Amino acid sequence: MQSPITLEALHILDAIDRRGSFAAAANELNRAPSSLSYQIQKLEQDLDIMIFDRSGHKAVFTESGKLILERGRTILSATEKLVHDASLLANGWELDVTLAFDGVIAVENFFPMVEALGNVSSTRVRLQEEILAGCWESLENGRADLLVCPKLDNLPLDVKSEVIGKISMVWVAASDHYVHKRNGEFDEAAREKYRVIAIADTAREQPAISINILQKQPRLTVTNLPAKIEALKAGLGIGTLPTTIANELIKSGALKQIASTEIRSVDVIMAWKRNQIGEAKSWCIQYLKRNWKLK
Repeated sequence: MQSPITLEALHILDAIDRRGSFAAAANELNRAPSSLSYQIQKLEQDLDIMIFDRSGHKAVFTESGKLILERGRTILSATEKLVHDASLLANGWELDVTLAFDGVIAVENFFPMVEALGNVSSTRVRLQEEILAGCWESLENGRADLLVCPKLDNLPLDVKSEVIGKISMVWVAASDHYVHKRNGEFDEAAREKYRVIAIADTAREQPAISINILQKQPRLTVTNLPAKIEALKAGLGIGTLPTTIANELIKSGALKQIASTEIRSVDVIMAWKRNQIGEAKSWCIQYLKRNWKLK
């Protein structure tokens, strides 16, 4: 059964409420006031309800009329969004883009990209933190459209990637941690004696990846980088941190670089599926190629 309430009627009710009168609404809609009055009266007849109370000098919404107005505005908003989203798709711009990033990379690195994309498209952006194998699983399973993370030795064949920068990692522990009292090389045999602080891999199905963790080494696993930093500051173990974060903590005296260790530089790559590319993803790729700078 077709409803007598049309989008045109909802637009008329919305304009009357916003403008305060039939005449002002007719002026906004470029219609004759009599045309609006006729359409509202016909709607009232079709619904068998009074939308306006005309007993006074000025027609005002009845309670039923207010309900139609409020619910109608929800419909109008949803319709506008539908048209907008369809227009995005018709022009090749995705409705949503999800960028996954490894937890060692601060989320604020992507804020300029989000702001710049908003100037050219209404594509919705999701920034999704993943850890180690979880990064690649998110790309493989479609949870992410684009990935930024430290480079692996072997990349999946169906993935295209580009190096966009580097991240430097340093071994640290709390300034008063007993690792700083040791002598000799900080080799694997020495590292096994100390608890390592690790961030949990977010992979749900793929085998987890371990980096800088030895098989027999005690470990404390936390859920994110801030928790790892707090555990290190509390003296619960040793671990690696990006130098962009570690340098300030070392300067403040909270942490100290472990003797006989070197700062290790790792390539940061951007990766995406070769056969899945749209305007928004392509725009993000080009933006990060030109503007990536690790904070």
